Amino acid sequence: MKLLKLVPDNTNFDFMRWRNIALIVSILLTLGSLALVGVRGLNLGVDFLGGQMIRVTFSQPIDVEKLRTDVERLGLGDASIQESGGPKSYQIRLPSPEGGAAAASRAIGEVRGMLGKSYPGARVDSAEAVSGKVSEELATDGALSIALAMLGIAIYIWFRFEWQFGVGALVTLFHDVAMTLGFFSLTQLQVDLNVVAAILTIVGYSLNDTVVVYDRIRENLRKYRKMAMVPLLNLSLNETLSRTMVTSLSILLALGTLMLLGPEVIFGLTIAIFVGIFVGTYSSIYISAPVLVWLGVKPDSFLRGDEEKVPGSAAV
Repeated sequence: MKLLKLVPDNTNFDFMRWRNIALIVSILLTLGSLALVGVRGLNLGVDFLGGQMIRVTFSQPIDVEKLRTDVERLGLGDASIQESGGPKSYQIRLPSPEGGAAAASRAIGEVRGMLGKSYPGARVDSAEAVSGKVSEELATDGALSIALAMLGIAIYIWFRFEWQFGVGALVTLFHDVAMTLGFFSLTQLQVDLNVVAAILTIVGYSLNDTVVVYDRIRENLRKYRKMAMVPLLNLSLNETLSRTMVTSLSILLALGTLMLLGPEVIFGLTIAIFVGIFVGTYSSIYISAPVLVWLGVKPDSFLRGDEEKVPGSAAV
């Protein structure tokens, strides 16, 4: 019985034929994503804006939309309600009211009173407030963690390979993160710490995929020193295509199942990783590899260094 192969052996797709078109499309989408974030902004959650978080356990399953309507009738602002740990447990998030701690305490008291009247048996497990100062620190730390992760990865690849590969990896990571943020700005899905964790996951996945492609390119640069650069990149991408497709599709299938059947509380995390991996698969082919051509890498660019490392090596 033959094993199922998503990508046949000896594939020979001419990926680099479309590199200039892919470059234009990627630049337009990246600039569009950044403009969208700048103009429309992100729908930041309580983690970043501050506010109240009330955890409630009900005696029986409830209609979430009815609960949201009941909470918003109190006039406390837009309520974000997510399932938390089971079909009867929910998190109610409200924006920070004007008036400081006293106003926040009154808002929580109003929600408690409404729950007691409209949902007999409901139990408030906890009620806490996230101050504006704390939320500002979370936003700063989240952005800083993403920037440092991208910079550290670029430096690692620079030392692991050559500086052109480091620049290519950084451009690829920036593209993936910008596209993910643009998606959240377009859809206005809530951005919280789960989404920050998802972006860091995307950075790690994109690095992994990029390193695999770059490692094969470097091997082929040593092996085929007289081959032109564009055919060499096509060869390397085709040789790693099976691994890229199998890894990406398996993860996307799992994430798709979670988005359809998983709890709402992790929906933002799941869809962020889904979008990031989809974009990352594209960028590992049409961003990370073509960048080497645009940076002037040639088959003999690293010939001297290779010969010093491997004395007596001969061209194949």
